[in-house]
Amino acid sequence: MNLTPKEIVEYLDNYVIGQKDAKKTIALALRTRYRRMQLNQELQNEIMPKNILMIGSTGVGKTEISRRLAKMMKVPFIKVEASKYTEVGFVGRDVESMIRDLVVNAISIVKEEKEEQNKEKIQNYITNKIVEKLLPPLPEGASQSKKDDYQRLLEAMEKRVESGEMDDKTIELEMDKIHVEFDDTNLPPEMVKVQESFTKIFANINKEDGKKEVLVKDAKNILKREAMNKLIDTNTINTQALKRAQDGGIIFLDEIDKIALSEKSQGRNDPSKEGVQRDLLPIVEGSSVTTKYGVIETDHILFIAAGAFHVSKPSDLIPELQGRFPLRVELESLTQESLYQILTQTQNSLLKQYEALLGVEGMKLVFEDEAIHTIAKLAHTANETTEDIGARRLHTVLEKVLEDISFNADQYNGKEYKITSELVHEKLDTVVDDDDLSRYIL
Repeated sequence: MNLTPKEIVEYLDNYVIGQKDAKKTIALALRTRYRRMQLNQELQNEIMPKNILMIGSTGVGKTEISRRLAKMMKVPFIKVEASKYTEVGFVGRDVESMIRDLVVNAISIVKEEKEEQNKEKIQNYITNKIVEKLLPPLPEGASQSKKDDYQRLLEAMEKRVESGEMDDKTIELEMDKIHVEFDDTNLPPEMVKVQESFTKIFANINKEDGKKEVLVKDAKNILKREAMNKLIDTNTINTQALKRAQDGGIIFLDEIDKIALSEKSQGRNDPSKEGVQRDLLPIVEGSSVTTKYGVIETDHILFIAAGAFHVSKPSDLIPELQGRFPLRVELESLTQESLYQILTQTQNSLLKQYEALLGVEGMKLVFEDEAIHTIAKLAHTANETTEDIGARRLHTVLEKVLEDISFNADQYNGKEYKITSELVHEKLDTVVDDDDLSRYIL
């Protein structure tokens, strides 16, 4: 969390080209959260998060910015589509389920951290249990020399187990009954508890011998879960996760324009759209939501909403909801140069992915710089003449260029294949020039 806004923007530059305003706004919002956590409790409670509304066409980087941030900062983060939530009384997901999803995500983050902190203890537990099964214990009254020999044998066996040398051996393990976790966040917590009670009842009815013969390799995973349950307190994880989600959680609310009531399509609108906005309102402005892990307050969760707003506009949202997203950022459409930079400058770019994939077949794929410029140019032209789908157009364009090469990749084993500008023109010119073809193929 302790990253300056400049460092956050620098990190995002590796994955998202351009969109400086959006990166700056989000970096500031995240830094403000860090600053808030350093203040005294009374002042902390007063400072509300500045929720963000990102406006821009599809494929310009709205989702990617949020996704990369959550990955970098290890904070509870979920991406949800506003269009799948419906007003109470209609078929669909209840808006409170997004908060339950966030808590589930926070729990998995805290569990990973605890596992990392207790890595050595967990490893020792697994090794000791397996060695106990592989080496029978010494009989009582064994001489000191026997004990010394046994100790040396024990240490040697521990090393063999840890190195994976014993993975193909079979041992007998006592299997605990598998506890089924119900993480259906669309169900109220009370209903989940009823489901879990039924599971326990049926588990007791169907009692069976818990001993099973398993390979050492599989036993390591089984014992890892057992070690986690014994060494790490579940209540502590749940408490920490609830606090983490409450103070540092981010919810990325995509497709918010789909629940706006535009004047143009007033007659065709689903009657639940405004209802969804009204249901969202208490969650965004701050309320208590009951989850199976406890009650969570939503006052300090950061909401980042995004939408293309082609048909509707931000002012079509109900005024109360508009007021809850004070920071507005407009993302620019991608230029030809931006598309070229996406292909060449981003980490794990599409070109690197295709090179790696075809490298599996023993083929060396090389893109000439002129060819990359041509791909960017034709993708930009397709975006201008048909729907503007931003960087996503690069996927369809590249797939069309490499379709035959990928199909016949086995013929180029051990050879180099150059993608030239002429090849790109040959594959794409007729498609891009023909408006009807372009709409169906690209």
